[in-house]
Order: sequence, then C-alpha cells, then structure tokens
Amino acid sequence: MASKNKGSGMISTGIAAQNRKGRFNYSILETVEAGLVLKGPEVKSLRMGRATINEAYAGERDGELWLINSYIPEYQGGVLSRFEPRAPRKLLLHKKQVDKLLGETARNGVTLVPLDIHFNSRGLAKLTLGVGQGRKKEDKRHAIADRDWARDKARLLRNKGRED
Repeated sequence: MASKNKGSGMISTGIAAQNRKGRFNYSILETVEAGLVLKGPEVKSLRMGRATINEAYAGERDGELWLINSYIPEYQGGVLSRFEPRAPRKLLLHKKQVDKLLGETARNGVTLVPLDIHFNSRGLAKLTLGVGQGRKKEDKRHAIADRDWARDKARLLRNKGRED
C-alpha cells in the first residue's frame, strides 16, 4: 500500500491517482511506465492524493506524448506559483518507446490509457500507461461475470472448511 509521512497525510510512495474504469473499458495489451513533467505545487498536490485521471488520455503533439485532461487541483499550502489544473503534461519516455507506442496507435487502432499515477521508491511521480483496445458491451458483461464468479469461488473455498 501507499506509505504516508507521519501526521502530514502526504503520500511518499504508492498510488496517488487511479483510473479504475480504464481496465474495465479497455483490454490492456501492455503497460509502460512514463515520467511526468510537473511543477513543484503539482507534485505537492499529487502527494495529497487529490488528483483524478478518470477522463484523461495520452496523445501526440510534435512527436512527443502528452497527458491530456488530467486534473491536479491547485495546492492550497500558501504557494505563490499557480498552475492550470487541467493543463496538458508532458510524458517522459525514450524515443524508441514513443515511436513504438505511436506506431501501435496508428496501425492497430489502440488507445493509450492512463491507468495510475504513483510515486516510485525514489519519490518520483510516474504514470502507468496502458496500451488498450476498447471493449464492446458484451465483453464488459463477460468481464463482470468472470469477476463475480472469482469472488464467489473465493468465498466458497474460504467457507469450505467451516461447519455452520
């Protein structure tokens, strides 16, 4: 789980924001970890765990990948430098990774879905980016049925040894 600094409520390592619908709406084929270009107050706001990436997506501008439509609220700690909460943020990847991801999106019709923003062991903000194909309604129903069956099966196996 996310470790927090004592008393401050700030996340030092672990997940700061998560897109839970991303894995439901898309079949994730592969994941890539990318760095984020952030300003100081943005990092502080992320550490508070108040960001959302539910409607965000990754897109291309001038041969680079950008995180678009993510929401990182302004940090309320008396900081003078302000920033735009929904500003596009540059993703840091190797050139070969960027070329590969852009080629896949153009060729195979896949989407780059942000899955979570987390802090690694060194305290750097990273974005887990999934290469995903959109699921159809039937696939979503199948995923729900599989998830429900796995939960029921675990419950049955857990209660098997107990006599009521």
